[in-house]
Amino acid sequence: MSDAGVNIYSHPVNLFPLHVIAFDVPYPPTYGGVMDVFYKIKALSEAGVDIILHTFTYQRPPSDLLETLCVEIHYYDRLPPMRSLPIDLPHIVKSRKNQALFDRLNQDDIPILFEGLHTTFYLNHPNFVNRKRMVRMHNVEWDYYQQLARQERNLLRRQYLLAESRQLQNYEQILHAADQILTISPADTTYYQSRFEEVHYLPAFHPYDKVESLPGNGTFCLYHGNLEVAENEQAAVFLIEEVFAQLDIPLLIAGSSPSETLIRLISNYSHISLRHNPGATEMNQLLSEAHIHVLPTFQSTGIKLKLITSLHKGRFVVVNEPMILGTGLEFGTWVCRDASDMVQVIRRLWKQDFTELDLAQREASLGSLFSTKENAQRLIGLIRSPLRIK
Repeated sequence: MSDAGVNIYSHPVNLFPLHVIAFDVPYPPTYGGVMDVFYKIKALSEAGVDIILHTFTYQRPPSDLLETLCVEIHYYDRLPPMRSLPIDLPHIVKSRKNQALFDRLNQDDIPILFEGLHTTFYLNHPNFVNRKRMVRMHNVEWDYYQQLARQERNLLRRQYLLAESRQLQNYEQILHAADQILTISPADTTYYQSRFEEVHYLPAFHPYDKVESLPGNGTFCLYHGNLEVAENEQAAVFLIEEVFAQLDIPLLIAGSSPSETLIRLISNYSHISLRHNPGATEMNQLLSEAHIHVLPTFQSTGIKLKLITSLHKGRFVVVNEPMILGTGLEFGTWVCRDASDMVQVIRRLWKQDFTELDLAQREASLGSLFSTKENAQRLIGLIRSPLRIK
Protein backbone atom coordinates (compact mmCIF):
# COMPACT_ATOMS: atom_id res chain seq x y z
CA MET A 1 0.00 0.00 0.00
CA SER A 2 1.29 3.45 -0.81
CA ASP A 3 1.61 6.33 1.64
CA ALA A 4 -1.47 8.45 2.27
CA GLY A 5 -1.51 12.19 1.90
CA VAL A 6 -0.65 14.93 4.31
CA ASN A 7 -3.12 17.09 6.17
CA ILE A 8 -1.71 20.17 7.92
CA TYR A 9 -3.96 22.21 10.17
CA SER A 10 -3.63 24.81 12.93
CA HIS A 11 -3.76 23.86 16.60
CA PRO A 12 -5.02 26.32 19.20
CA VAL A 13 -1.51 26.26 20.68
CA ASN A 14 1.24 24.43 18.83
CA LEU A 15 3.44 22.74 21.43
CA PHE A 16 5.84 20.52 19.47
CA PRO A 17 5.80 17.80 16.79
CA LEU A 18 5.83 14.10 17.72
CA HIS A 19 6.40 10.97 15.67
CA VAL A 20 3.94 8.22 16.66
CA ILE A 21 4.55 4.73 15.27
CA ALA A 22 1.38 2.62 15.50
CA PHE A 23 1.34 -1.16 15.10
CA ASP A 24 -2.04 -0.99 13.30
CA VAL A 25 -4.25 1.69 11.77
CA PRO A 26 -5.78 3.15 14.96
CA TYR A 27 -9.20 3.95 13.52
CA PRO A 28 -11.87 2.82 14.05
CA PRO A 29 -11.02 2.17 17.74
CA THR A 30 -12.85 -1.17 17.86
CA TYR A 31 -10.41 -3.16 19.98
CA GLY A 32 -8.35 -2.47 23.07
CA GLY A 33 -4.90 -1.76 21.65
CA VAL A 34 -5.99 0.65 18.93
CA MET A 35 -8.46 2.32 21.30
CA ASP A 36 -5.55 3.38 23.52
CA VAL A 37 -3.56 4.60 20.48
CA PHE A 38 -6.45 6.49 18.85
CA TYR A 39 -7.62 8.34 21.95
CA LYS A 40 -4.03 9.17 22.88
CA ILE A 41 -3.50 10.71 19.44
CA LYS A 42 -6.79 12.58 19.73
CA ALA A 43 -6.01 13.93 23.21
CA LEU A 44 -2.47 15.00 22.26
CA SER A 45 -3.71 16.65 19.08
CA GLU A 46 -6.40 18.57 20.94
CA ALA A 47 -3.75 19.69 23.45
CA GLY A 48 -1.64 21.18 20.65
CA VAL A 49 0.84 18.42 19.72
CA ASP A 50 1.53 18.06 15.99
CA ILE A 51 1.24 14.31 15.38
CA ILE A 52 3.24 12.73 12.57
CA LEU A 53 1.63 9.29 12.42
CA HIS A 54 3.36 6.24 10.99
CA THR A 55 1.10 3.21 10.91
CA PHE A 56 1.27 -0.32 9.61
CA THR A 57 -1.71 -1.64 7.72
CA TYR A 58 -3.16 -4.88 8.98
CA GLN A 59 -6.53 -5.54 7.30
CA ARG A 60 -7.57 -1.93 7.97
CA PRO A 61 -7.87 0.81 5.34
CA PRO A 62 -6.55 4.38 5.61
CA SER A 63 -8.72 6.72 7.67
CA ASP A 64 -9.97 10.17 6.69
CA LEU A 65 -10.71 10.95 10.34
CA LEU A 66 -7.08 10.41 11.34
CA GLU A 67 -6.12 13.09 8.81
CA THR A 68 -8.03 15.66 10.88
CA LEU A 69 -5.91 14.79 13.94
CA CYS A 70 -2.45 14.47 12.38
CA VAL A 71 -0.23 16.85 10.40
CA GLU A 72 1.16 13.88 8.46
CA ILE A 73 0.16 10.24 8.03
CA HIS A 74 2.31 7.56 6.45
CA TYR A 75 1.06 4.02 5.85
CA TYR A 76 3.31 0.99 5.53
CA ASP A 77 2.74 -2.65 4.62
CA ARG A 78 3.79 -5.34 7.06
CA LEU A 79 6.11 -8.04 5.79
CA PRO A 80 4.45 -11.46 5.37
CA PRO A 81 5.96 -14.32 7.43
CA MET A 82 8.12 -15.71 4.62
CA ARG A 83 9.69 -12.30 3.94
CA SER A 84 10.62 -11.79 7.61
CA LEU A 85 12.84 -14.88 7.65
CA PRO A 86 15.23 -15.85 9.18
CA ILE A 87 13.44 -16.03 12.54
CA ASP A 88 16.00 -14.07 14.53
CA LEU A 89 13.50 -11.59 15.97
CA PRO A 90 9.83 -11.81 16.98
CA HIS A 91 7.64 -11.79 13.87
CA ILE A 92 5.47 -8.95 15.25
CA VAL A 93 8.64 -6.81 15.34
CA LYS A 94 10.53 -7.90 12.22
CA SER A 95 7.42 -7.73 10.05
CA ARG A 96 7.36 -3.99 10.82
CA LYS A 97 10.88 -3.35 9.57
CA ASN A 98 10.51 -0.73 6.85
CA GLN A 99 13.14 1.35 5.07
CA ALA A 100 10.74 4.20 4.25
CA LEU A 101 9.85 4.49 7.94
CA PHE A 102 13.52 4.59 8.91
CA ASP A 103 14.32 7.21 6.28
CA ARG A 104 11.51 9.49 7.49
CA LEU A 105 12.51 9.17 11.14
CA ASN A 106 16.09 9.93 10.15
CA GLN A 107 15.18 13.30 8.58
CA ASP A 108 14.79 15.19 11.88
CA ASP A 109 15.35 15.00 15.64
CA ILE A 110 11.67 15.02 16.68
CA PRO A 111 10.74 12.78 19.67
CA ILE A 112 9.42 9.32 18.81
CA LEU A 113 6.62 7.42 20.56
CA PHE A 114 6.75 3.70 19.73
CA GLU A 115 3.32 2.14 20.28
CA GLY A 116 3.94 -1.38 21.55
CA LEU A 117 7.00 -3.60 21.38
CA HIS A 118 5.78 -4.42 17.86
CA THR A 119 7.08 -1.10 16.48
CA THR A 120 10.53 -0.99 18.11
CA PHE A 121 12.71 -2.42 15.32
CA TYR A 122 14.61 0.91 15.13
CA LEU A 123 14.50 1.76 18.83
CA ASN A 124 18.20 1.08 19.48
CA HIS A 125 19.52 2.25 16.11
CA PRO A 126 22.69 4.35 16.60
CA ASN A 127 21.22 7.18 14.48
CA PHE A 128 18.64 7.81 17.21
CA VAL A 129 20.89 7.78 20.27
CA ASN A 130 20.34 11.49 20.93
CA ARG A 131 16.58 11.40 20.25
CA LYS A 132 13.80 11.24 22.84
CA ARG A 133 12.44 7.68 22.44
CA MET A 134 9.42 6.52 24.40
CA VAL A 135 7.76 3.10 24.27
CA ARG A 136 4.12 2.54 25.19
CA MET A 137 3.74 -1.03 26.48
CA HIS A 138 0.24 -2.46 26.10
CA ASN A 139 1.11 -5.76 27.80
CA VAL A 140 4.00 -7.79 29.08
CA GLU A 141 4.08 -9.02 25.53
CA TRP A 142 5.85 -12.37 26.00
CA ASP A 143 3.48 -13.30 28.81
CA TYR A 144 0.48 -12.30 26.68
CA TYR A 145 1.62 -14.64 23.89
CA GLN A 146 2.29 -17.42 26.36
CA GLN A 147 -1.25 -17.13 27.68
CA LEU A 148 -2.65 -17.05 24.14
CA ALA A 149 -0.78 -20.30 23.46
CA ARG A 150 -2.39 -21.99 26.47
CA GLN A 151 -5.84 -21.29 25.03
CA GLU A 152 -5.03 -22.17 21.39
CA ARG A 153 -6.47 -25.46 20.13
CA ASN A 154 -4.66 -25.54 16.79
CA LEU A 155 -1.30 -27.27 17.35
CA LEU A 156 0.63 -25.31 14.69
CA ARG A 157 -0.78 -22.02 15.88
CA ARG A 158 0.08 -22.92 19.48
CA GLN A 159 3.68 -23.72 18.51
CA TYR A 160 3.96 -20.37 16.73
CA LEU A 161 2.64 -18.49 19.77
CA LEU A 162 5.06 -20.27 22.10
CA ALA A 163 8.00 -19.56 19.79
CA GLU A 164 6.95 -15.90 19.54
CA SER A 165 6.68 -15.71 23.33
CA ARG A 166 10.27 -16.98 23.74
CA GLN A 167 11.53 -14.53 21.12
CA LEU A 168 9.69 -11.64 22.76
CA GLN A 169 11.11 -12.45 26.18
CA ASN A 170 14.64 -12.29 24.78
CA TYR A 171 13.93 -9.24 22.63
CA GLU A 172 12.49 -7.26 25.55
CA GLN A 173 16.03 -6.14 26.47
CA ILE A 174 15.81 -3.58 23.65
CA LEU A 175 13.77 -1.45 26.07
CA HIS A 176 17.04 -0.41 27.76
CA ALA A 177 17.40 1.97 24.79
CA ALA A 178 14.17 3.79 25.61
CA ASP A 179 14.23 7.07 27.53
CA GLN A 180 10.87 6.23 29.06
CA ILE A 181 8.66 3.16 29.19
CA LEU A 182 4.96 3.94 29.56
CA THR A 183 3.00 1.09 31.15
CA ILE A 184 -0.76 0.62 30.99
CA SER A 185 -1.49 -1.08 34.33
CA PRO A 186 -0.07 -1.17 37.88
CA ALA A 187 0.88 -4.85 37.48
CA ASP A 188 2.83 -4.16 34.28
CA THR A 189 4.47 -1.19 35.98
CA THR A 190 5.76 -3.41 38.79
CA TYR A 191 7.15 -5.91 36.28
CA TYR A 192 8.97 -3.34 34.13
CA GLN A 193 10.25 -1.28 37.06
CA SER A 194 12.05 -4.39 38.32
CA ARG A 195 13.94 -4.61 35.00
CA PHE A 196 14.32 -1.12 33.52
CA GLU A 197 14.80 2.53 34.44
CA GLU A 198 12.35 5.38 33.79
CA VAL A 199 9.14 3.34 33.87
CA HIS A 200 5.98 5.44 34.21
CA TYR A 201 2.41 4.27 34.78
CA LEU A 202 0.15 5.98 32.24
CA PRO A 203 -3.40 4.57 32.35
CA ALA A 204 -5.25 3.62 29.18
CA PHE A 205 -6.64 6.36 26.96
CA HIS A 206 -10.34 6.06 26.18
CA PRO A 207 -13.26 8.11 24.79
CA TYR A 208 -15.00 9.02 28.04
CA ASP A 209 -14.75 12.43 29.68
CA LYS A 210 -17.05 11.36 32.50
CA VAL A 211 -19.03 8.41 33.84
CA GLU A 212 -22.17 8.07 31.71
CA SER A 213 -23.85 5.20 33.57
CA LEU A 214 -27.63 5.59 33.84
CA PRO A 215 -29.40 5.10 37.18
CA GLY A 216 -32.27 2.63 37.16
CA ASN A 217 -32.36 -0.87 35.75
CA GLY A 218 -32.08 -2.76 32.49
CA THR A 219 -33.67 -5.89 31.06
CA PHE A 220 -30.62 -7.99 30.20
CA CYS A 221 -27.04 -8.83 31.12
CA LEU A 222 -24.30 -8.11 28.57
CA TYR A 223 -21.00 -9.66 27.55
CA HIS A 224 -19.14 -7.82 24.78
CA GLY A 225 -15.89 -8.35 22.94
CA ASN A 226 -14.22 -9.38 19.69
CA LEU A 227 -15.46 -12.98 19.51
CA GLU A 228 -12.80 -13.87 16.96
CA VAL A 229 -10.26 -13.73 19.80
CA ALA A 230 -9.93 -17.13 21.51
CA GLU A 231 -9.83 -15.54 24.97
CA ASN A 232 -13.18 -13.81 24.38
CA GLU A 233 -14.85 -16.91 22.98
CA GLN A 234 -13.62 -18.86 26.01
CA ALA A 235 -15.19 -16.23 28.30
CA ALA A 236 -18.49 -16.37 26.39
CA VAL A 237 -18.60 -20.17 26.57
CA PHE A 238 -17.85 -20.02 30.31
CA LEU A 239 -20.75 -17.62 30.85
CA ILE A 240 -23.15 -19.76 28.85
CA GLU A 241 -22.27 -23.18 30.24
CA GLU A 242 -21.24 -22.43 33.81
CA VAL A 243 -23.15 -19.27 34.75
CA PHE A 244 -26.28 -18.53 32.74
CA ALA A 245 -27.20 -22.18 32.29
CA GLN A 246 -27.96 -21.93 36.04
CA LEU A 247 -30.03 -18.75 35.63
CA ASP A 248 -33.23 -17.64 33.89
CA ILE A 249 -31.92 -14.08 33.50
CA PRO A 250 -31.41 -12.86 29.88
CA LEU A 251 -27.84 -12.69 28.59
CA LEU A 252 -26.92 -10.87 25.39
CA ILE A 253 -23.52 -11.60 23.84
CA ALA A 254 -22.41 -8.82 21.48
CA GLY A 255 -19.31 -8.92 19.32
CA SER A 256 -17.69 -9.45 15.97
CA SER A 257 -16.96 -12.70 14.13
CA PRO A 258 -18.48 -15.37 16.41
CA SER A 259 -17.56 -18.93 15.48
CA GLU A 260 -20.12 -21.46 14.27
CA THR A 261 -19.45 -23.42 17.47
CA LEU A 262 -20.42 -20.44 19.61
CA ILE A 263 -23.50 -19.68 17.48
CA ARG A 264 -24.72 -23.28 17.87
CA LEU A 265 -24.11 -23.22 21.61
CA ILE A 266 -26.12 -20.01 22.05
CA SER A 267 -29.01 -21.45 20.03
CA ASN A 268 -29.51 -24.10 22.74
CA TYR A 269 -30.70 -21.48 25.25
CA SER A 270 -33.86 -19.41 24.86
CA HIS A 271 -32.70 -16.74 27.32
CA ILE A 272 -29.28 -16.22 25.68
CA SER A 273 -29.00 -14.25 22.44
CA LEU A 274 -26.25 -13.06 20.09
CA ARG A 275 -25.82 -9.62 18.56
CA HIS A 276 -23.46 -10.19 15.65
CA ASN A 277 -21.18 -7.28 14.60
CA PRO A 278 -23.10 -4.42 16.20
CA GLY A 279 -22.30 -0.95 14.87
CA ALA A 280 -21.00 1.82 17.11
CA THR A 281 -24.44 3.36 17.71
CA GLU A 282 -26.05 0.04 18.54
CA MET A 283 -23.13 -0.98 20.76
CA ASN A 284 -23.37 2.26 22.75
CA GLN A 285 -27.07 1.64 23.23
CA LEU A 286 -26.46 -1.89 24.49
CA LEU A 287 -23.75 -0.70 26.87
CA SER A 288 -26.10 1.89 28.38
CA GLU A 289 -29.23 -0.27 28.53
CA ALA A 290 -27.75 -3.42 30.09
CA HIS A 291 -28.46 -3.95 33.78
CA ILE A 292 -25.29 -5.98 34.45
CA HIS A 293 -22.09 -6.13 32.43
CA VAL A 294 -20.57 -9.57 32.98
CA LEU A 295 -16.87 -9.62 32.07
CA PRO A 296 -14.84 -12.70 32.95
CA THR A 297 -11.42 -13.30 31.47
CA PHE A 298 -8.84 -16.05 31.77
CA GLN A 299 -5.89 -13.94 30.73
CA SER A 300 -4.68 -11.42 33.31
CA THR A 301 -2.39 -9.33 31.09
CA GLY A 302 -2.33 -5.57 30.60
CA ILE A 303 -5.68 -3.92 31.15
CA LYS A 304 -8.92 -4.78 29.43
CA LEU A 305 -10.28 -1.63 27.81
CA LYS A 306 -13.70 -3.26 27.66
CA LEU A 307 -13.65 -2.98 31.46
CA ILE A 308 -13.00 0.77 31.29
CA THR A 309 -15.80 1.06 28.73
CA SER A 310 -18.25 -0.80 30.97
CA LEU A 311 -17.35 1.27 34.03
CA HIS A 312 -17.99 4.51 32.14
CA LYS A 313 -21.10 3.44 30.21
CA GLY A 314 -22.72 0.59 32.15
CA ARG A 315 -24.53 -0.01 35.39
CA PHE A 316 -23.34 -2.96 37.53
CA VAL A 317 -20.09 -4.58 36.41
CA VAL A 318 -19.40 -8.19 37.46
CA VAL A 319 -15.93 -9.63 36.84
CA ASN A 320 -13.68 -12.47 37.91
CA GLU A 321 -10.34 -11.86 39.62
CA PRO A 322 -8.11 -12.07 36.49
CA MET A 323 -10.09 -9.23 34.88
CA ILE A 324 -9.16 -6.70 37.57
CA LEU A 325 -5.87 -8.16 38.83
CA GLY A 326 -3.32 -5.34 38.99
CA THR A 327 -5.59 -2.81 37.24
CA GLY A 328 -6.53 -0.53 40.15
CA LEU A 329 -10.19 -0.83 39.11
CA GLU A 330 -11.40 -3.40 41.60
CA PHE A 331 -13.37 -0.84 43.64
CA GLY A 332 -15.76 -0.14 40.78
CA THR A 333 -16.73 -3.78 40.21
CA TRP A 334 -18.23 -6.86 41.82
CA VAL A 335 -15.41 -9.41 41.91
CA CYS A 336 -16.29 -13.12 41.86
CA ARG A 337 -14.09 -16.08 42.76
CA ASP A 338 -15.72 -18.65 40.48
CA ALA A 339 -18.85 -19.49 38.45
CA SER A 340 -20.93 -20.32 41.53
CA ASP A 341 -20.07 -16.98 43.12
CA MET A 342 -20.91 -15.19 39.85
CA VAL A 343 -24.34 -16.86 39.74
CA GLN A 344 -25.15 -15.65 43.24
CA VAL A 345 -23.93 -12.08 42.60
CA ILE A 346 -25.92 -11.79 39.36
CA ARG A 347 -29.08 -13.04 41.09
CA ARG A 348 -28.66 -10.43 43.82
CA LEU A 349 -27.86 -7.49 41.51
CA TRP A 350 -30.70 -8.38 39.13
CA LYS A 351 -33.16 -7.35 41.85
CA GLN A 352 -31.42 -4.04 42.61
CA ASP A 353 -31.63 -0.62 40.98
CA PHE A 354 -28.42 1.14 40.00
CA THR A 355 -28.79 4.25 42.15
CA GLU A 356 -27.39 7.77 42.25
CA LEU A 357 -25.21 6.59 45.14
CA ASP A 358 -23.84 3.76 42.97
CA LEU A 359 -23.08 6.37 40.29
CA ALA A 360 -21.26 8.61 42.77
CA GLN A 361 -19.20 5.68 44.03
CA ARG A 362 -18.31 4.76 40.44
CA GLU A 363 -17.12 8.30 39.75
CA ALA A 364 -15.06 8.29 42.93
CA SER A 365 -13.48 4.91 42.14
CA LEU A 366 -12.29 6.09 38.71
CA GLY A 367 -11.17 9.56 39.85
CA SER A 368 -8.74 11.65 37.84
CA LEU A 369 -6.31 8.76 37.31
CA PHE A 370 -8.30 7.57 34.30
CA SER A 371 -8.91 11.06 32.85
CA THR A 372 -7.72 11.08 29.25
CA LYS A 373 -7.18 14.86 29.26
CA GLU A 374 -5.08 14.76 32.43
CA ASN A 375 -3.07 11.80 31.19
CA ALA A 376 -2.38 13.65 27.93
CA GLN A 377 -0.85 16.45 30.03
CA ARG A 378 1.21 13.90 31.98
CA LEU A 379 2.49 12.48 28.70
CA ILE A 380 3.33 15.95 27.36
CA GLY A 381 5.35 16.57 30.51
CA LEU A 382 7.28 13.33 29.97
CA ILE A 383 7.97 14.18 26.33
CA ARG A 384 9.35 17.57 27.39
CA SER A 385 11.56 16.12 30.13
CA PRO A 386 15.34 15.93 29.52
CA LEU A 387 16.92 12.98 27.79
CA ARG A 388 17.99 10.16 30.08
CA ILE A 389 21.76 9.76 30.33
CA LYS A 390 22.51 6.16 29.33
